[in-house]
Amino acid sequence: MSVQMVLLPVFVLVGLAFFLLLGMAAGRGRALKGGETNPRDVAQGQAKWPARTAQIGDCFSNQFEIPVLFYILIALALPLRHADLFIVLMSWVFVVLRFIHAGIFVTSNNVQQRGMVWFAGVLVLLAMWIYFALKILLLI
Repeated sequence: MSVQMVLLPVFVLVGLAFFLLLGMAAGRGRALKGGETNPRDVAQGQAKWPARTAQIGDCFSNQFEIPVLFYILIALALPLRHADLFIVLMSWVFVVLRFIHAGIFVTSNNVQQRGMVWFAGVLVLLAMWIYFALKILLLI
């Protein structure tokens, strides 16, 4: 697989993280300007952000949990030349599930739906790691 094909899902997922970061920053800026959050509380790490801003912030933070395992997998698979069609296809499935997860998180925030999509993403990522590990260990 070409480097571009392997990295495109990574770039798209990073784009999601930056989109959420900008949304969170805008919400926090509005909360500070509007007086909903006290700057003193922010400086002391005790900020009480409005619910919507906190929701987007939590979704942003979530992009540094399970997705980190995805980034590590790609960072290993690419230089070791084990990023094949299966890895690329599953990368796209994982990224689409992350977008669905984020969409639920910042809209309805239905925990049951969000949890099911999160778990589906975890299973996809687990399958990717098992596949990659078997290829490395069995020298396929």
